[in-house]
Amino acid sequence: MKADIKNYSDLQLCITRFYELLATDEMLNPIFYDRLGHGNWTNHINKIVDFWDTVLFAGTNYKGQSFLPHATMQLEQKHFDQWLALFAQSINENFEGPKAEEAIAKAKTMAILFMSKINYYKENGKTPLL
Repeated sequence: MKADIKNYSDLQLCITRFYELLATDEMLNPIFYDRLGHGNWTNHINKIVDFWDTVLFAGTNYKGQSFLPHATMQLEQKHFDQWLALFAQSINENFEGPKAEEAIAKAKTMAILFMSKINYYKENGKTPLL
């Protein structure tokens, strides 16, 4: 039996693995490289770990608005579906339990919310406040 996600270090493992998977994914890799460049993603990964620490453990290091970087991207449901699949894989490879399940459930909720907002802006000719 695998352990559950317990702390920041466990989140680092999950998120680092997610970006390893993403680096070889034909659909998502170009999107992330377009946004983040081809260099070192360490700062971005650390920011995302801080985000998930806030979501799962009420951490206080994340500063930002999670939707805004995605607001003007040309994302479709297939992108979120693939993101969710890679995210779940990055967790399930090493962890199981209530916190691991919570992380995957919250990721699904975020994907639904983000896609809903993106579709709203597209369908109504609106521009998000950046």
